[in-house]
Amino acid sequence: MIRDATAQREKLVWETKGRADFVSEADKASERRIVEIVKRRCPEAIVLGEELSPTTLASDGIVVIADPLDGTTNFLHGYPEYSVSIAIARDGVLCAGVVLNISRGDEFTTVKGGGAFLNGQRIRVSTLREPARALIGTGFPFKTLEKLPQYLSQFSLVMRGTAGIRRAGSAALDLSNVACGRFDAFWELVLAPWDVASGMLMVQEAGGIVTDLEGNPAQPSGGAFVAGNPAMHAWLLQTVRRANMNKGQTE
Repeated sequence: MIRDATAQREKLVWETKGRADFVSEADKASERRIVEIVKRRCPEAIVLGEELSPTTLASDGIVVIADPLDGTTNFLHGYPEYSVSIAIARDGVLCAGVVLNISRGDEFTTVKGGGAFLNGQRIRVSTLREPARALIGTGFPFKTLEKLPQYLSQFSLVMRGTAGIRRAGSAALDLSNVACGRFDAFWELVLAPWDVASGMLMVQEAGGIVTDLEGNPAQPSGGAFVAGNPAMHAWLLQTVRRANMNKGQTE
């Protein structure tokens, strides 16, 4: 449905949900299709998502966590980095996920305990251990500008210690790119369950680590996240935490 809408992109109506936060009929059509399929195949499941209700993960039963179009602003501008992300949790535990890069056709899939795959081929996180050679993914706190000073302090330290930072605009794809080794690590301060659920499991099943900023194992809920291969996750977590401490000392 989203591919079909691409040809009509200039005719789509943008609805503004908040600052720099948009939704289009393509998002809504994708969402309706996901709900329709889930309800037909698994009627007892709850569907959780940005435009849906509820917006928090239940601790029991089957929950489908869906982002019908992750990277809406990219899609509306024709920037080819947007995806559909769908995860399944049972009794609060992630057990499966899929992320589709709509423009490229890359399909990332994962099942708990069964590994992670890109177009059917097994993937692993990178083995790079040297920060100076690392490529790091990130996301800007564009919806919560009050976090910008904290983020910029982190960005400065990470940038000084690595080969580069990329901000593509779809957290689901960023995490999937960590899982397949394109990124060595990733961090973002403000993410929702539908942004991270599939990608989080993808990284873990590919041999990586995902935590919050305190180093606690990540949960499929909202907040800040750090992900990467074991060595680069440790470095990135230490770096962003050091940035927070340095900022606190200067205030």
